[in-house]
Amino acid sequence: MLGEMIGEWQGKITVNRVLPPEGGSPKIESSFQQSGKILGVEVTDMGTYWSVIRAGGMLYGEAHGVMMTKDNEMATYTAQGVGRFTKQGASTWRGSLFFQTSSQKLAHLNSIVTVFEYEIDENGNTHAKLWEWK
Repeated sequence: MLGEMIGEWQGKITVNRVLPPEGGSPKIESSFQQSGKILGVEVTDMGTYWSVIRAGGMLYGEAHGVMMTKDNEMATYTAQGVGRFTKQGASTWRGSLFFQTSSQKLAHLNSIVTVFEYEIDENGNTHAKLWEWK
C-alpha cells in the first residue's frame, strides 16, 4: 500500500556519457544534482544512474546517490527503476529506493522502502516524488 509522500526534489542532469553496450543495447550513465525535502528536512542530493533500453523500448536503470542536510548529516541510497521515453530527450521513471543513514533526523529512512516517480524533461530538468511503501 502506498503511504504518504515523504519527499520531493527538483534538479538537473549535469552530465551524460555513453558506456560500452550491454546485451547489444546502448548503456547511458547520467549524473544529477537536486534539492528539496525528505521527511520535512531540506536536503541537497547528487548521484549517478545508468540505464539501458530493453525489449519494446522500455528503460531499466540503477542509481546510487548521497543527500546531505544543511547541517551536514548524510544519507546514501540505491535505486532501481523502469522508464520510458515520453518525447525526444525526455523520460519518465518509476521504481524503488533504499536508504542508509546514521542521521537521527533521517533515521526513519533506514526502516522503509521508498517508491518514486522521476521525470526528466527534454532540457535535463528533473523532478522526483517519493512515498513510503507500507
